[in-house]
Amino acid sequence: MYWKRQGATEYLIRTSPSNAQKSIGLRSEKTEQIYQNFIARKAEVEQRLAGLTSALERQQRMNRALFVGRAPRILIDILNKLAKEGLSEYFTVIGTHALYAYEAAAGVGIGEEAALATQDIDLLLDTRKRLSFITRMANLGTSMLKLIQKVDSTFKIRDDQKYTAVNSKGFEVDIIRREPKDDDPHPLRLTDEDDEFYAVPARNAGLLLNGPRFSAVIVSTTGHMARMNTISPVSFVRFKRWMAEQPDREPMKRTRDILQANMVEELITEYLPHLSVSN
Repeated sequence: MYWKRQGATEYLIRTSPSNAQKSIGLRSEKTEQIYQNFIARKAEVEQRLAGLTSALERQQRMNRALFVGRAPRILIDILNKLAKEGLSEYFTVIGTHALYAYEAAAGVGIGEEAALATQDIDLLLDTRKRLSFITRMANLGTSMLKLIQKVDSTFKIRDDQKYTAVNSKGFEVDIIRREPKDDDPHPLRLTDEDDEFYAVPARNAGLLLNGPRFSAVIVSTTGHMARMNTISPVSFVRFKRWMAEQPDREPMKRTRDILQANMVEELITEYLPHLSVSN
């Protein structure tokens, strides 16, 4: 908030993060009090933010010194970007990267590096919230691709695969959706921007969308942290076993499906006993 003079009159102006301005009213005892309350709250929030930022930096240094994390930094940055822009509720991480959330919750590291070997993150878009998502993107005034490019400017949409963006190091971001149903549009373009993602339908993705959720804070090799929202470990096991049974599944992917399902089932049994694959 600030005072703005127009001629002989002063007005109290409130600005938003997007620099939109709104007049609160003429300078008076009432607006003076509003301004003083604002200044006091702002100082309190800034002090709290400084404290939290300092604590976060200490925790990151500790994570790095103790070799706590091993998630890719690019994954952390993408998740934090979605959270910062208020988009986390529209996407669920599925696929191999979900393993980082499971091992973090279990407090152990998955021993088989082959189980974690991947160069792409699969983001399942909740098409049930499509109108809310469109409104949010319109308010942000940007596209999904441009948001990802703020994490790494080298991300580009693949010409042969419009649901995938790849960066200069070969890391890919895939936007997945459930198979079209009800009033789902098809094809589904995330925004009206010229260069933008299309969400690709995935078999049985509706089951993942409707299933129980799971959330955990994951840590990168640099010590940075992010909250990952994903599917429950039980749903992961069931889905991977179903994938492995599909006759058109590539042999190498089928082998990895089984490996991942077995490892997550073992995590549940040994370290997450409140969950049960049999339920």
